[in-house]
Amino acid sequence: MSADFPLSTTRRTTLHRLRERGRADRAELYAILDTGLVCHLGVIVDGSPVVLPTGYGRTGDTLYLHGSSANRALLAADGHEICVTVTHLDGLVCARSVFNHSMNYRSAVIFGTARLVTDDGARLAALRAVTEQLVPGQWDHVRQPTRKELAATSVLELSLAEASVKVRTGPPHDEPEDYDTPVWAGVLPARLVFGAPEPDPDLRDGIAVPGHIEALAGRARGER
Repeated sequence: MSADFPLSTTRRTTLHRLRERGRADRAELYAILDTGLVCHLGVIVDGSPVVLPTGYGRTGDTLYLHGSSANRALLAADGHEICVTVTHLDGLVCARSVFNHSMNYRSAVIFGTARLVTDDGARLAALRAVTEQLVPGQWDHVRQPTRKELAATSVLELSLAEASVKVRTGPPHDEPEDYDTPVWAGVLPARLVFGAPEPDPDLRDGIAVPGHIEALAGRARGER
């Protein structure tokens, strides 16, 4: 599906509050997913709701989630409707009243039927997508999974056909009568920045930090 193709409008993706924050461009969905690190998977397990944080990756219009093959939530998701969310906090919005405090954010919500990926080749491709999502360039730098490791890992796939995007930007929106009060108002920006790489204490002497990891140090997530 092309990034120019608009997001779906379904009962589940239609915004009912603050509709002006909704975004219809699929490219904005891809941008939110591609700069994220952790998603939250919502699924029913034995009749009870479970929300599981996990790593993910995207290839085209498919989202991949991974975890242990013994993970009950991933197993319960196979063949069932699930919900996956990704959120970026961009700032704390401090208003002149408690009621109007807010956050600047970018969020994506995806609905659909999850499927366990069973073909080994497809699973390797999905795990590559997840690995590259977290640390670009890492997949080709390290040892590939063994058959035993692959068997110990489950991979879910989820179509991005049904998704919604919501974004808040800008300053606080206060009540007209509050603008003359002697209270500071504004935005405290937030971003995820990686620090300097910390070598494993058991690292052999003479092994330098690879360039693709060094390149992430001191940069905000998503910064080119």
